[in-house]
Amino acid sequence: MKSNRYIIIILALLATVTVKAQDDMTSGLRWSMLHNLEYEINAGINIGGTAPIPLPGEIRKIDSYDPNLNLHIGASATKWLSNDKRWGVMVGLRFESKGMKTKATVKNYGMEIIQDGSRVKGNWTGKVQTKYHGNFVTLPISAVYKISQRVRVNFGPYIGIGMNGEFSGYVYDGYLREGDPTGNKVTFEGDSQAPYDFSDELRTFQWGLQAGISWRAFKHLSVQGNLSWGFNDIFKKSFNTVTFDLYPIYLNVGFGYAF
Repeated sequence: MKSNRYIIIILALLATVTVKAQDDMTSGLRWSMLHNLEYEINAGINIGGTAPIPLPGEIRKIDSYDPNLNLHIGASATKWLSNDKRWGVMVGLRFESKGMKTKATVKNYGMEIIQDGSRVKGNWTGKVQTKYHGNFVTLPISAVYKISQRVRVNFGPYIGIGMNGEFSGYVYDGYLREGDPTGNKVTFEGDSQAPYDFSDELRTFQWGLQAGISWRAFKHLSVQGNLSWGFNDIFKKSFNTVTFDLYPIYLNVGFGYAF
């Protein structure tokens, strides 16, 4: 009988805590509505890659492109600046990955390969495969305009902090000129290849602009699309092996749930 009594007491306490939590949540949502605040959680995928703008002469042909599976999850808060909720400011926080895999044909492409345990730097002509991947914490700040009850657009800057990253690959079916385009020639033919790894040269801080649109399919559920365009090179300023800047350009497609 005592054990049954304890179980009843525990269940009663759990019920009290649950009711209190629900009341607090309801009160919080009511307060947010009164102050023209709206919260949302969202998730989706990033499709894109890092690219030089414009395409430099060293890259003669893109032979293949694989966008990889890049996921994101995040949350945002929107403060509507008018009672009709037409204009607002949105602040978000996202945990996301960005990456791609490409194969290209290049000529006099800045390169530093790893051969027999040592690094050889020079200009590569031939085939190159590249894998890029990074995980980021991203903070977007956007102006929001509601076109209709179902459609809204946003535009503004973002900053991203890289938690880890990889930029590596290998060269094959070509030759390396050591030092400069007239240096000693090292040839790779058939199945011969040499790896390279520039992961330690990736920049931690990124920034750029994003623009997007969302469509409220149901009362709380929306479908979203956002294009982000990075304005600084993915490599550190001191890194000069790759002689042109690479910018992260990604389209995010996903959904959101608004409270």
